[in-house]
Formats: sequence, structure tokens, C-alpha cells
Amino acid sequence: MSAIDDLPPLRDIIREHSLSARKSLGQNFLLDLNLTARIARAAGPLEDSTVIEVGPGPGGLTRALLAMGAKRVIAIERDERAIDALDYIVKRYPGRIEIVHGDAQHFDPRPLLDGAKAKIVANLPYNIATQLLVDWLSIEPWPPWYDTMVLMFQREVAERIVAHEDEEAYGRLAVLANWRAETKILFDISPAAFVPQPKVTSSVVRLIPRAAPEPCDRRMLEQVAAAAFGQRRKMLRQSLKSLSVDPARLAAAADIDATRRAETIPVTGFVAMARELADIRSTK
Repeated sequence: MSAIDDLPPLRDIIREHSLSARKSLGQNFLLDLNLTARIARAAGPLEDSTVIEVGPGPGGLTRALLAMGAKRVIAIERDERAIDALDYIVKRYPGRIEIVHGDAQHFDPRPLLDGAKAKIVANLPYNIATQLLVDWLSIEPWPPWYDTMVLMFQREVAERIVAHEDEEAYGRLAVLANWRAETKILFDISPAAFVPQPKVTSSVVRLIPRAAPEPCDRRMLEQVAAAAFGQRRKMLRQSLKSLSVDPARLAAAADIDATRRAETIPVTGFVAMARELADIRSTK
């Protein structure tokens, strides 16, 4: 019996179903149910919530979400071995869990939500974690179908998500994430908590979508950030030339000096330049 429910230990489930973690799927199983419970609690009250989980594996976080009272869990799993292994949770929590066998990068949960908001809570597979986050932050129209994301990343990626100007980790991902969401690293998890042990520390990040981000075209924002950080050691007057517009005009629209570098520009500055870029493109 585990610390959070009356189900078998995760190691027994892994052994019974020969569920060894596969590097090709970015799998690292979190077996400490106290930690999975901490992650579940970080998503806030769950009693009336539908939770989307990506990559449940043997079900440690899934169990914690259900034990903490989640009304419903929709677990998206690509690994067919794990689908069979999760059956013990389906039987323990009938009617509260739905297993979707598929690729989270191509899964739209909205038809299953009946117009209600969901939470995304997941120990994301390392190899697709950043792309999944970008996809969720790029949803149109905004605000999205979720009201909270509590996600686990490698510490380096987590720092890139929450970074602000003048910080070493600040870049394109931080601009997009902090434009559309409030971001915060909640806590770290040691490699020793996983099977197999990764070489790096992991971090749990909470992102809460902003109801009304500063208005601008997301694609224009991504283009400006890509140009600026693509040559991050160069001044904006040089790096923004790849946009085929006058860099000085973009900088002036943001009330910043074109001799500054990308890492010194706050998100508001990138938004202002993106709006100006959109105006220029619309008149051509």
C-alpha cells in the first residue's frame, strides 16, 4: 500500500508490465508518491477540475491527481505498454479517468471538455517538453482552454521559461511564456527521485494564462524575438535587419535605443516592436 492510496507500489507495476523507461520516448518515471502528491497540490484545488496529463507512464502522478480529488483525469500516453499498466488505476477510480492512446503533440482535448476549462499537470517527456509548451502558449484564440499548467522540465528549460531581461537564460521562450502567462518555478526535484536517474535536476513550473496579454500578433512577436535572439550578442540595429524593415523604426516604437541587445529588452518592448512590425507589413 502506498502513502496516498491503497494501490500497489509503482515499482511492482513497472516490474509486472516490464515497463522499463525508453530513452526514445523521453521517459523518466517519478516513483516517489509524496513528490507526485506535491505536484498535484501545486495545481490548486482539484475537486471540480478536469486534468490533462501527458505521459503518465506507470501512473504515479495520475494516482496523486485522483487521490487529491480531481473530478476527471484525461491521460495521454503514447507508449502502448503503459496503457495496459494503467488499467489498475482505471479499475480503482471508475468513471474518473480516461486513457487516450496517442501523441500529445497532435491531440486536441477540447471535444472532451464540453466547453469547461481544464488544468494541465504533467511530468513531461523531456524530448517533447519545450515543443508542447510552445504549442500550448500559441493557442488561438486566447485565452486558451486551460486555466493552469503545472509542468516538470529540466532545470535549464525551467529557467528559460521564467527568465526576465538581463538574465542569462532570457530568450525567445521567455518572451512568449511571460507575454501570455504568469510563470514561476515552484520547486526542484533531485535526479535520485527518477527511474532511470537523469543527469540533471528537474523543476516544476506553474504557468497561469493571462486573460488579456498586451495586444499584438503572436506571429509578429515570434518573428521579432527570433531575429533579435538569433544574433543575441549584436545590437538590435544589426540583428533586426533580417526582418527586412528599418530596425531603428522598430526600436523607436518601443522607445528603446537600437544599440541595445536583445537580452536587455523587456517583454513589453518586444510587444511594441511586434505591433510596429505588423503595421509596417500591413501597409506593404
